[in-house]
Amino acid sequence: MSGPTKSLLFTAIALTAIIIGAAAAFLSKVDGATVPATVRAGAIGFGASLTLFTAVLTAYTVV
Repeated sequence: MSGPTKSLLFTAIALTAIIIGAAAAFLSKVDGATVPATVRAGAIGFGASLTLFTAVLTAYTVV
């Protein structure tokens, strides 16, 4: 896979992780969580999805 393709794919992965984190934070806030708990839920959603997507991208480029 070429360099620009990897960069574009990683940018899409990062934006998707941001959207997932924001959705997790929003759902947490709607559920009645406090602000610190909302931030924590968003950070966990972002970090988990970014880790998963990056692992999949790495496995795809190795194969």
